[in-house]
Amino acid sequence: MNKPKIVRPEECQPANAVWFDRKKYVTVKFLVQRPKDVRVDIQIDKMILCCKNDTDDVFYNELHFYDKIEINDSRESVYDRTIHILLRKVTPDHAWPRLQKDSSKPSWISVDFDNWRDWENEENDGKEESDRYLDMIQEMASNNKGEAPDMGDLSDFVTSVVTCCPAELKQEVNGKKETLQGFTVKLQDTILFPEGGGQPDDHGLIGDVPVLRVTRQGAEAVHFVSSSLEVGQEVQVKVDWERRFDHMQQHSGQHLITALADTMFGYKTTSWELGRQRSTIELDTPCVKAGQLQELEEAINEKIRAHVPVAVQLLSIDDPAVEKVRSRGLPEDHAGPVRIIDIEGIDANMCCGTHVSNLSHLQVIKLLGTEKGKKNKTNLIFLAGNRVLKYAEKSYSTERSLVSLLKTGPDEHVEAVDKLQKSVKLLQKTNLSLLRDMAVLIAQNFKSDPQRGNFFSLHKKEGDNEFMNIIANELNTEGTLVFLTVGEEKGPGLFLLVGPSGPVTEMAPRILELLQGKGAGKNGRFQGKANSLARRGEVEALLKQHCKHGTSEEE
Repeated sequence: MNKPKIVRPEECQPANAVWFDRKKYVTVKFLVQRPKDVRVDIQIDKMILCCKNDTDDVFYNELHFYDKIEINDSRESVYDRTIHILLRKVTPDHAWPRLQKDSSKPSWISVDFDNWRDWENEENDGKEESDRYLDMIQEMASNNKGEAPDMGDLSDFVTSVVTCCPAELKQEVNGKKETLQGFTVKLQDTILFPEGGGQPDDHGLIGDVPVLRVTRQGAEAVHFVSSSLEVGQEVQVKVDWERRFDHMQQHSGQHLITALADTMFGYKTTSWELGRQRSTIELDTPCVKAGQLQELEEAINEKIRAHVPVAVQLLSIDDPAVEKVRSRGLPEDHAGPVRIIDIEGIDANMCCGTHVSNLSHLQVIKLLGTEKGKKNKTNLIFLAGNRVLKYAEKSYSTERSLVSLLKTGPDEHVEAVDKLQKSVKLLQKTNLSLLRDMAVLIAQNFKSDPQRGNFFSLHKKEGDNEFMNIIANELNTEGTLVFLTVGEEKGPGLFLLVGPSGPVTEMAPRILELLQGKGAGKNGRFQGKANSLARRGEVEALLKQHCKHGTSEEE
């Protein structure tokens, strides 16, 4: 018996949808709040959906498939916020680079980032497994546990190149700013997350070309690559899973910390930063007491041990549920549905970032401490998941090194270092006193020499500015040109030139040139920093010659 034909209503709108690909099946999820009057017509090459939501808005979607499907082995399932469509492929083991036949992408279709998998490595479990997968969210809620994180998640994806334009990327490498020449690429769709919401971007590959940066322009992701790609070509996109999963752990960890800090103490989060080694949450409070920090950490890890599910909801902007979630507002160029990260019974928050599907995947969270923030706020520093393990490994390695160096156990390290610091300060004080005495003796020795002449030069590796100034002040420099240096003999250091203002002013530029330095001075005193003292001997010879020439002219 044929189904009644679905006619497009006069007043309607398309429902937003997300999709993902499998070996034998394609799943499409239409995002409709409490759908009713649902009618679905699945044909071999297209499907039509017509329904209403809880506010009687009418939705109509007509979708022409990328490839043919088996009608008798495809079906729909209606849930509280979504309508799931399971489509069995006529040609299994063949990846769909896009959902629709037309290469132009409708604004209401997007890839389901959270459920895309590397199906090339899936076992051939058939329709039963796919049916179970459709009910995953409901099963998670009833079983109170989430699916274990899979290192194959989002590992590859087939799509096509839409645009490729020459561009440059400014970045900082080892503290130095660099500009890289390359290309910005837009794809038909992507699995690489663009930076946003406090989370850094994904890295990965388009074909065999590394993706160095992913940014967002409206609803589109822009990929920066070093090599050009042909427009229209089909490409495989792969994500750097280690980086992605690390960001998932830190970002979900931030949501959990933020929610509990607010619930337990009323401390609101005003911003956060996902750093390369550790992350920071800015709390709207002047301070967090040590007892509160410990209590918060215990509560956080208790929730992790409780296997609390984390679900992703996609709501229309006018959905009443949007008003009930935590948010700092949507960006001005926001497009498409509103994405909600729901930690069951703990927090619901607007967020565009990537997250774990269960708090147990966070493993553990360590609150390292707090620092004073800006405008009477407090910065809370934390680590989540694998970063805690790496931190523990690094800390243990440092501890073993200190045991070897200090010859004491870990519990005595602080006391041993404190004793060393006090000893070093005492030695530095003694050394400074000796240097001062030495400076005075050097000056007196020169003045008492009847053959001293009108030029004095000295280099002392261990000296400093005070050492040079003591010598210069002790000497009568009215008729004597004094050149002093301290530091490594062929490395960087300090210099001081003192004497009659005429010769000092005249010789200063040449000294800066030879020592590759910078300096300033007046009234017969010129001093500064030298990048290299390797040519100190040339400066000394030049000054000697100048003094000798001046003496000859006087005679």
